[in-house]
Amino acid sequence: MLEDLFNVVKKRFNDEQEKPDLAKPVYKCPRCQSIINLDRFEELKKVCPSCNYHGRMTARERIAITVDKGSFIEFDKDMISCNPIDYPDYDEKQAKLRKSTGLKDAVITGEAKIKGSSVIIAVMDSHYMMASMGSVVGEKITRAFETATVRNMPIVVFTASGGARMQEGIVSLMQMAKTSGAVARHNQSGQLYITVLTDPTTGGVTASFASLGDIIIAEPKVLVGFAGRRVIEGTIKQRLPDNFQLAEFMQEKGFVDIIVERYKMRSTLSHLLKLHGYNAE
Repeated sequence: MLEDLFNVVKKRFNDEQEKPDLAKPVYKCPRCQSIINLDRFEELKKVCPSCNYHGRMTARERIAITVDKGSFIEFDKDMISCNPIDYPDYDEKQAKLRKSTGLKDAVITGEAKIKGSSVIIAVMDSHYMMASMGSVVGEKITRAFETATVRNMPIVVFTASGGARMQEGIVSLMQMAKTSGAVARHNQSGQLYITVLTDPTTGGVTASFASLGDIIIAEPKVLVGFAGRRVIEGTIKQRLPDNFQLAEFMQEKGFVDIIVERYKMRSTLSHLLKLHGYNAE
């Protein structure tokens, strides 16, 4: 772990000393507006070297840096959503997103090992309709919890969402109750549920399974909340703190248990799993 920390600090120091080559693809940090070459940003696991903002990853990228190589077995990989309320152009938009992202919907679920400990894992992907929770997202997450309950296994869920998928109407909103029920049954079976909040986790996902973890972890500086800042300020007629809904603010108020940097996430999850008796096989 100390070697990993040294390498990350070294890379960040070098990045801060070097000016980006604008002839190559660059990334502009949405938090501090600093510019870094895209290849270096990806080398740093999509973490800004200037402000430590943890950028958005695809579900596949997240799985690759979290679980043991070759251990991931995907669940329900061919499940796709219908158009329950005949929303205009919804089918066409879904087809385009499946082609451009390589995903069937906004979450990937499966079984894997983290440093030898078996775990059920679900990873949401904001690149697919901002990981909005529609029927497929809710169903796959519910099935993941049910599998963890039947097999007496822990579950880790990486959340990232803009909220409910309103193109599916009431069917989308029903997923909050369904996923919460599955979490409750998993909890009653005495198994561990770890939530990892990534940028952004908002709306109905925050109002349901994202808030129900036995241990709630967040990456640094990520956005976590239900309604947006402007909606809340307009409702209460007050100005909110500048860091309102950031992970650090949520930890200060007791909603988040611990903030973990990306380079330490795999080791932290492994430690927590073993601490709760889920030892490597």
